[in-house]
Amino acid sequence: MAIPPVAMDIINLDHNATTAVLPDVWEAMRPLMVAAGNPASSHRLGRRVRQALEEARESLAQLLDAQPDEVLFTSGATEANNLALFGLAGEPPPGHPPATIVSSGIEHPCVTEPIQQLVRRGHRYVSLPVDARGVVQPLPEGWPLGTRLVAVMLANHETGAVQPVRELAAALPESVAFHCDAAAAVGKMDVSFRSLGVASLSLSAHKFHGPKGIGALIVRKQAKLQPQLFGGHQQHGKRPGTEPVALAVGMATALRLALRDLDRQRRHLLGLRQRLLDLLRAEAEPVVLNGPETGGLPHTLNLSFPGCAADALLMNLDLAGVACSTGSACSSGSLLPSPVLRAMNVPAQVLGSAMRFSLGNATTEAEIDEAGRRILKSVRKLRASE
Repeated sequence: MAIPPVAMDIINLDHNATTAVLPDVWEAMRPLMVAAGNPASSHRLGRRVRQALEEARESLAQLLDAQPDEVLFTSGATEANNLALFGLAGEPPPGHPPATIVSSGIEHPCVTEPIQQLVRRGHRYVSLPVDARGVVQPLPEGWPLGTRLVAVMLANHETGAVQPVRELAAALPESVAFHCDAAAAVGKMDVSFRSLGVASLSLSAHKFHGPKGIGALIVRKQAKLQPQLFGGHQQHGKRPGTEPVALAVGMATALRLALRDLDRQRRHLLGLRQRLLDLLRAEAEPVVLNGPETGGLPHTLNLSFPGCAADALLMNLDLAGVACSTGSACSSGSLLPSPVLRAMNVPAQVLGSAMRFSLGNATTEAEIDEAGRRILKSVRKLRASE
């Protein structure tokens, strides 16, 4: 069944939800999509695809400053985060006080929901404070006794705020594991697994123009990761199952392309972000910026339009041909206010009127100007109806 083409008049400002596979990525994947051979097989067909798989693993490791045998291929960041959290936390030791897991209120649902499951299994949970910019802060009293695992993302998927992961990890005792969800950051900023000092780090290919259905968990060699799947010896038994070679090659290719011209892309996106922000501040006041003014992800802009209900504004913008979101794509069906903005303690009018606009490398100034006009028209229409 053919997928209907997207109308040309739709302006895509929802690149944080997903990105399109680049032609060069597809060309790198295509021969392996039809190649015979299981990478676990010892015959020539198996060895051929195994070589492609290991070259992809080595490429990812080099690009993210890790060792090849620290890279585990997964189905995406959701699986990678689940594997890290359940695999590093383990089961509460019988007869011992419950272990403590420390995280924040701005994490993605694929981190917060596994933590909720761990709490149901007997672990304790402590939340780190978040400031008005959406940046996680250390606990004033220091790390709680019994802390076993800390989970803080590298950059927020809704506000673009970059988190002080390196500083938080450096303050931890060596016995405490630190997991970093870097799905929103990889491909958008320089990421060095080694210098972050974390035990594990997750990423997802479709966030940087790679294929859907593939991600990775990078795990420090010294970390004690308990597997959550069983039934195979692949990837040292930590994540068994036949590896999707074509997808792994696509992910490695996409990341190499994303990082090849990162500085120029960053300048381009920062200019577009500021252009849209200036336009809306000049014409659509009151407009509230949720997140950092500077220093965040260059392509992410979270704005509130007091006097407009977010769900109504989203619908109006969709009809006007502007694709955006009210938060994480994984929770976009929810009518509840954003947990990220609630953790930032934004006022009710701001919370209920927030929209996320996320730009892509191919976004143009003309698209930004036209999107600004459409947003302005929709905002004025809704405010007039109040």
